[in-house]
Amino acid sequence: MINYFALTVNEMGIGKIELAVIGVVIIIFPILFIYASKNLDAKGVFEWMMEKPNDWIGKK
Repeated sequence: MINYFALTVNEMGIGKIELAVIGVVIIIFPILFIYASKNLDAKGVFEWMMEKPNDWIGKK
């Protein structure tokens, strides 16, 4: 006899609102991650540092 272990969403206490939030995060997170990755490359950070050298962290 094989026993499978699985809980339903209802048994975990996840309601409709939580499922909606999880769905929105699953859709939005990869988009924002890719967008941030493109803007936080080494070249972009270096250019920002050269434009505003007085705004560096620890420079005050």
